[in-house]
This record gives sequence, C-alpha cells and structure tokens, in this order.
Amino acid sequence: MDMTAEWTGMDFNLSEEHKAVQEAARDFAQNELLPGVIERDDVQKFDPTLLRRMGDLGFMGMMVSPEYGGGGMDTVSYAIAIEELSKVDASASVIMSVNNSLVCWGLEKYGNEDQKQKYLTRLAAGEVVGAFCLSEPEAGSDATSQHTTAEDKGDYYLLNGTKNWITNGNTASIYLVMAQTYPEKRHKGINCLIVEKGMEGFSVGKKEDKMGIRASDTHSLMFTDVKVPKENRIGEDGMGFKFAMSTLNGGRIGIAAQALGIAAGAYELALAYSLQRKTFAKPIFEHQAIQFKLAEMATRIEAARLLVYKAARLKDEGKEFVKEAAMAKLYASDVAMWVTTEAVQVHGGYGYVKEYHVERLMRDAKITQIYEGTSEIQKIVIARELLK
Repeated sequence: MDMTAEWTGMDFNLSEEHKAVQEAARDFAQNELLPGVIERDDVQKFDPTLLRRMGDLGFMGMMVSPEYGGGGMDTVSYAIAIEELSKVDASASVIMSVNNSLVCWGLEKYGNEDQKQKYLTRLAAGEVVGAFCLSEPEAGSDATSQHTTAEDKGDYYLLNGTKNWITNGNTASIYLVMAQTYPEKRHKGINCLIVEKGMEGFSVGKKEDKMGIRASDTHSLMFTDVKVPKENRIGEDGMGFKFAMSTLNGGRIGIAAQALGIAAGAYELALAYSLQRKTFAKPIFEHQAIQFKLAEMATRIEAARLLVYKAARLKDEGKEFVKEAAMAKLYASDVAMWVTTEAVQVHGGYGYVKEYHVERLMRDAKITQIYEGTSEIQKIVIARELLK
C-alpha cells in the first residue's frame, strides 16, 4: 500500500491512510504495551517479545523504502505512530524512534547499496535493532569535539574511545559511531562507521539507572583498538558530522512526537479520572478549577500537534524543515513536562502512585527536554535558521 500522504492547502484532517496507521498503533499500544508497562518500568527491561511484535507490525522501519523491507510510509505516519505508542510507553517509542529516525533513515539516505542490503534490510524488518553513537563524556551538545578516534590504517579504521547515553546500547546489534579521523580538520574530519556487536575490542558498559524511560536500555560503549573495515564507513571521507547533523534534524520530529504522545496520554488519563472522581457530591470535572486545567492541557497539546505535523509534512515535501523541527521539539517537550505535572495534580494523591500511570509519564516527559539537544540547543538552532 502506498502510504505517501497528499497534503494540500490548509487541510489539517488526517487521510484514511493516516487514520489506519493511528488505529493500528493505538491498538498495539493499548492492548499489548499497556498490560505490562508498570512492571517493565520497575525492572528496567523491555520485553523482547514486544520488540519482535513491533518489527512484525512494521513499526521499526516505517519510512524505509519497500525495496529494503520497510513500510514506505511518510513522516506524518511515523509521527502519528510515535504519538500513540508514547501515550502508553515512552520506552517503546524511543526504541522505535532511534531505529527509524537516526539509524534507518541515515543508512538509507547516505549508505551505499551494499550497506543497505547488509544492514538496512534487517533493521527495517526489526530483525535487529540499531543505535546512534554521537554523545561522549565531553562531546554532548558540542558534537564537533569528538574524542573517539578512527585512525586510517589503509583497508580498515582503528577505533578507540567511549560513547555514553546510548539508547539501545545493549539491545542493539548495529551501531552508527561518529569518530574523529583528522583532528586538524575539526568537524570536517569526522567519519561515521558501522560497528557490529561482537567486533573484537568493542564492549558495552554499565546500564544507566534512569529517572524515566526506564525500560529502554541506556549504556556507555567502549572501543579499544576495534578494527572496522573501510567498507563500513558511511559516505565520503570526513562527512560524519554532516551525517550526524542531518540525521538529528529528522530525529527531532520523532522526539517531538514522543513528547506530544506523553502529554496526550497524561491528558486522557486526567480527563477520564476527572469524570469518575467525585468531591462535594459531583465529578471533579464540574469544578471550574479542574475545567481550566483540562482546557489548557488540550489547547497546548493541539498546538504541539500542529507543530509536529507541520515539520513532518515539510520533510515529506522535501522542503527545509530544520527550524520547524526544532520548534516542535522545543515546544512539545515543554508541553509534555507541564501537562504531565498538571495531570498528577488533577489525580491528587493517586497521581503520586504507580498504578495510575501519570507519575511515570511525568518522569518520562523530562527526558524529552534533554535528548536530541536540550531546550537551549533548540533555541540556538531556531535562531540560526531565523538569520537565514
């Protein structure tokens, strides 16, 4: 089925194809993700069975061309699916987001045919999971300062260094690693290398004990004299920084959609609770103070959704979307934090306990203000785009 959407004029309605994606994602989230979400958060582990289901349902390679085993869908469809999964389990959606936005998209756009056949087809089918390795202890927001090195040894690179805050750090089998080959060239000397789990000298560090998205595994990675074949370099020599920045621009749409979903999920729970919970002989929804909270939640969420859809649509149309993606990520992440906090408030004491879910959504919301660049980084990106 051709899932490429036709957006015309100012029509904000979802197409039938988009509605089908939304229904499928919502059904999976509510019927399969929801039952064990609290336990997965407690034990900090994602169920491999659910991961395989996400692959079977096509969520792990939504935007990849059918030629390489993907769904061939547009970015709007992807954002819709991310939102629905995030309403229930942000750990599931970040696993999906990294695999789609940062790994599959980068490989399809910049990889050669051999790399696509060897790696992309398996990633798109969900047979294996990918990880995007840019952050380092001293090179987070300053991605130009890569201390991980890839020394050119002729027919291979000798990779040394450490990466941290890597989503899917241990779950992944395929890693896209940014490393400096020509320090004197700064950002123009960085390469992106495909590293496979099991390569000699590659080890996975401890798992981070996080506040939120706890079922998603986040690890540091260590590379000690890892021999990476030259054919595993993505793109031309020295284009790793361009690869990383281009990929992150699209990745912001996925994180914005995740933040949107977290906010929407918390709002839906707060609304349902307000209709059930009674004080002074009437549902608390009938109290004006609660109505005001819910009205502002709904308004901010709708504004965030329009920003996300606009950025996704521009990307699908092949137009500039960097500013819009940064705006969507900036605003949606702030909305997620605000809405989830208010949802806990609406629930009162019950909002502070796990079984009502909103406390977990509040913990999950915070990370959306941090990864793919903090709110301050998004403002820098937006300001630079405004100058253009």
